[in-house]
Amino acid sequence: MLTNGPRGTNDILPQEVGKWHILEGKIRAWCERYRFGEIRTPIFEHTELFLRGVGETTDIVEKEMYTFTDRGDRSITLRPEGTASTVRAFLQHKLAGQAPLQKMYYMGPMFRYDRPQAGRYRQFHQFGVEMLGSSEAIADAETIVIALDILKELGLNDLEVHINSIGCPQCRQVHKEKLMEFLGDRLSELCPDCVSRFERNPLRILDCKNKKCQAIVSDAPAVMTCLCDECRTHFEKLQSYLQKLNVKYEVDTNLVRGLDYYTKTVFEIMYSGLGAQSTVCGGGRYDGLVEECGGPSTPAVGFAMGLERVLLTLEKMDIQLAVPQGIDLFIASMGEEAQVEAFSLLHQCRAHGLKAEMDYRKRSLKAQMKQANKLGAEKVVILGEEELNKGQAIIRLMETGEQLEVELSQLTEKLKG
Repeated sequence: MLTNGPRGTNDILPQEVGKWHILEGKIRAWCERYRFGEIRTPIFEHTELFLRGVGETTDIVEKEMYTFTDRGDRSITLRPEGTASTVRAFLQHKLAGQAPLQKMYYMGPMFRYDRPQAGRYRQFHQFGVEMLGSSEAIADAETIVIALDILKELGLNDLEVHINSIGCPQCRQVHKEKLMEFLGDRLSELCPDCVSRFERNPLRILDCKNKKCQAIVSDAPAVMTCLCDECRTHFEKLQSYLQKLNVKYEVDTNLVRGLDYYTKTVFEIMYSGLGAQSTVCGGGRYDGLVEECGGPSTPAVGFAMGLERVLLTLEKMDIQLAVPQGIDLFIASMGEEAQVEAFSLLHQCRAHGLKAEMDYRKRSLKAQMKQANKLGAEKVVILGEEELNKGQAIIRLMETGEQLEVELSQLTEKLKG
């Protein structure tokens, strides 16, 4: 039906969009405090960017991307996440030459062909931060803490921070060998996706959502046991920074995240009251991604947060965002001449910063007063032929019912006060 949007999409209606503005405003305010600058990248990119950046063996690339061939016979993909696009922009515009450390954030729609469910759509909105140029654990801590600050500002206090280290490429090779040895005799028990990943990228098997596969890998060698000295020290430093800020965290050796570009630190922030859909934020370090995309070796760390998931969490916890209600002024008019005068007055008031509205359907005064009350107007200006003949208007204070007669020439100034 043409009256229904595509499955997995969602309309954000005027009466709902206020909470989005509040959420986005709080995010922007915290990013300004932390000195992250906003970046806005295209909604579509060359497909190769995500093949190389996200990873060919990930669920996103194998199953979820919206990819098409454009009229120039180029393979184009609607962005499924924001990090790869940010890295591409970082390289294209030579941002490292402007400042050795780049702190950026983004907000906008992403696209994945996923099974729609509560808080998850095929077009969804994501907020993320990226810090490029620092290899230090303090940068990892910074990204975790800004996410916590934003979520706590929204009223979410029962947060669980899960952290892990998946090591550098050298650690990963050692772990890969141990993992393949562990899984070799049980390969026939794995799902078809995991079987295909066994040779290409066995680490992805640890992130499989199939319950049978999860049970099989529950006793698999943890990457934490394969860390080199540098990666182990980095992880210990991260913990010391979190402890200094009294951030409660749990070391979760099963946490690997679902994208191939992660190295060393990975983390998720969960809200305990959500059950199976408890993760509201996830991220980590991706020191090899810039180089993978054709740039120089550049350390980086970041996270992404699904805004629909955050709003769903707030709704489930009965946390209301303080959306401003009501308007300053409603103008009720009676008669053709009065409506023309009211229209002029309306735009004068708006020019002075007042939130103002009027009737556009020539309804009765009683109906207009009902509309003003429904809109939560503080004041109503009543303007009819009698008032026009006297060069006056009536101001009614809606809370008290008090009415004042005011000269039309002084009306705008009076309403501003």
